[in-house]
Amino acid sequence: MTQRKRLSNVQSSSQSKRQSNSFMTQEEDEDATFTQPSTSQVQRGLEKLTPAQVDQKTAEVVQYILVKDQKKIPVRRADLVKHVVKDYRTVYPEIIKRAMRTFEQVFGLKLVEIDSKNHMYVLVNNLDASTARPSPVERPSNPKMGLLFVILSVIFMKGGVVRENLIWNTLKKLRVDPGQRHEEFGDVRKVITDEFVRQRYLEYVRIPHTEPVEYEFRWGQRSDMEVSRAQILEFMGQLHEQDPRSWTQQYREAHSAASSSQASSSNHR
Repeated sequence: MTQRKRLSNVQSSSQSKRQSNSFMTQEEDEDATFTQPSTSQVQRGLEKLTPAQVDQKTAEVVQYILVKDQKKIPVRRADLVKHVVKDYRTVYPEIIKRAMRTFEQVFGLKLVEIDSKNHMYVLVNNLDASTARPSPVERPSNPKMGLLFVILSVIFMKGGVVRENLIWNTLKKLRVDPGQRHEEFGDVRKVITDEFVRQRYLEYVRIPHTEPVEYEFRWGQRSDMEVSRAQILEFMGQLHEQDPRSWTQQYREAHSAASSSQASSSNHR
């Protein structure tokens, strides 16, 4: 009897996994079924809708993205189309264009496609080069962002990629032990390797041919857009009471990145 129950549980678990995998595949394939409408298709679609209908759908898209952004989770185009745009998919390009304009004009944010293959969007601060306001990560407003800032600083100062052991050892020196539950962050290791990775602040990549298996960290796509390397260098200078220019390579990289960012910003304007 016990063996039959165990067998039944195994079969049930296996079936559940197959269903779950099938669902995930279906979700992943959802975007493959969506073809970006042509300009003429969009125009014909708009002729069948009232301006109020398009505005209402745009507002729903904006709200959906803002809710997702509270957890800093990238938004998939497939999810937008499936859960929000729905029957308005023929005018999707117009809706997303209006949503982008709303984010810029109303919220001072920029909707950016960070993954052109999987069509994933994030919101980043849309700040002019002349604006003195820092991004949420440059001046961390909460402890979790402060934790991220420390990790990004270590990665930048070490050339853009570091083995995970260096991160764990650095945090231990700051009395944040990844092996122990932290009263502020909870499971530190999970926050860093799961939450920050899903939010695209960090990349956590397995190093090939390592035994036991080792991983390394890099800046994620969102960090590249939101975080100023020059700000990080200033932070490190203050921390070590050292002129940021004494780190020659990092100083050159930071200010080169700042220059290209300003050029890109002025080109968009």
